[in-house]
Amino acid sequence: MAYAPVNGLQLYYETRGAGRPLVLLHGGLLTIDLSFGPLLEPLAASRQVIAVELQGHGHTADTDRPVTIEALAGDVVALLDHLGIDQADLFGFSLGGLVAYAVALGAPARVGKLIVASADAHRPPGRESAPLDDDRMPTPADFQAMRDAYGAVAADPAHFDEFAAKNSAMVHEFPGWTDELRSLQAPTMLIFGDRDFSPLPDVVELFGLLPNAQLAVLPGTTHMGVMQRSGEVLALITPFLGS
Repeated sequence: MAYAPVNGLQLYYETRGAGRPLVLLHGGLLTIDLSFGPLLEPLAASRQVIAVELQGHGHTADTDRPVTIEALAGDVVALLDHLGIDQADLFGFSLGGLVAYAVALGAPARVGKLIVASADAHRPPGRESAPLDDDRMPTPADFQAMRDAYGAVAADPAHFDEFAAKNSAMVHEFPGWTDELRSLQAPTMLIFGDRDFSPLPDVVELFGLLPNAQLAVLPGTTHMGVMQRSGEVLALITPFLGS
């Protein structure tokens, strides 16, 4: 467990294992453990796992800097510089998936393979206006787990609600990409639940934009449920990373 001084932040990260670097990027309002807990040790058996907590999340304090996907991606690249890593594979969930796309698009030489779970980076006009069914949303227990995890490690636990609003605005205002996705050459695995935030026709449209992608859909699975199915996720990503 350590902090890296990058872009005016003290960016919290954890490292495990040895081998080719794999950077883990958590979901919005989550922590390393809430997103990836059961996967950390299995992945570290054959990789150097570098798990990051992004600005305002978990141990990494928020600052006055505006939160944007591009800024968060810049922090990841700066962390790789800090650690002396020329290239790594990336695995991002939800918000972390958007950040992983941004790293791969903005600094393609730094990314080998890309795993993106439950993050649709293609947002044509009107896409964000589609209402979500209640059964696709995080449950009250999910939200309480986020609040409890934040309160346990954050420098200012009382900042949770303010940061949650700031983070939500960033995600909903993010315009996404189209032509840029067509240029993404990194081998990419997409993982979604069939009851995820993004309806399956939208997921298939995203998949069609990426020139070097695979798509896995977990049945009977909501957005928050994707990373809770750690056994299935591990079975999917292990051969992809090893190929």
